[in-house]
Amino acid sequence: MLERRANPIGRNATAGIPRITLGGLRIAVLDLEQTADFMIDVVFPRRQACRPLYLTSANGEVLSRCSTEPMTDQLFRAADLINADGQPLVAVSRLRSPLPLPERVATTDLFHIVARKAEAAGLTFYMFGADAAENAAAVANVRRMYPRLRIVGHSHGYLRGEALRAKVEEINELAPDYLWVALGVPYEQTFVSEFAPHLTKVGVIKTSGGLFNFLSGSRRRAPRWMQDVGLEWAWRIWLEPRRLFWRYLTTNPRALYLLLNDSRPNAERASRI
Repeated sequence: MLERRANPIGRNATAGIPRITLGGLRIAVLDLEQTADFMIDVVFPRRQACRPLYLTSANGEVLSRCSTEPMTDQLFRAADLINADGQPLVAVSRLRSPLPLPERVATTDLFHIVARKAEAAGLTFYMFGADAAENAAAVANVRRMYPRLRIVGHSHGYLRGEALRAKVEEINELAPDYLWVALGVPYEQTFVSEFAPHLTKVGVIKTSGGLFNFLSGSRRRAPRWMQDVGLEWAWRIWLEPRRLFWRYLTTNPRALYLLLNDSRPNAERASRI
């Protein structure tokens, strides 16, 4: 299920983007604005690929999990583009690479830049994930912030079996330019692996983690200074200690080890992640 056939049109869309290896994954050397411009360019004025392009993000937890979970590693390596959604990745790249990452590309920030550009270009969104109340609140807030943005549909992510397959068919018929999938790691990556072949009318699939929680207003982001020094994980532990303390206690040391020992400084230009 995880094997993807080579697609020269899809490969060409990302062929010119430089990448460096950090913690074992190849990360795109792009800032927020460049990533948003790339997402616009691949669908406007016409789509450059005959399948949905798959974009995802990596942070310390992802690096750690990819090193210990072969299936998760395979899911991430199937992506067309991996952004760095973690300040430690940016910091290590600046120490180790002549072409460092310009900044952290947090999906929570990227969404708003893409939304503004999509609103101006008349491009369409579909928002899939979170529970029903969270999803509805996120969509309502986005519509208030971007009244001209065309959101062609939305759905919570608690679907299984035939209901999920029917929803995928519905999404495909709506043919959004951007499908934002917020199910958490590795469920959203698994969703892409399983259903991307059935979403041929979708332009870009962007995995989104907890994005909808921030869009709905139910979760607050860390103060900017904590984001800038790579301590957003500490803020999240403070908000959700029972759920996150053990997770970060086990993944952060491994991620640091991987960043220091499995990072290659030279930028590469290639057609696959």
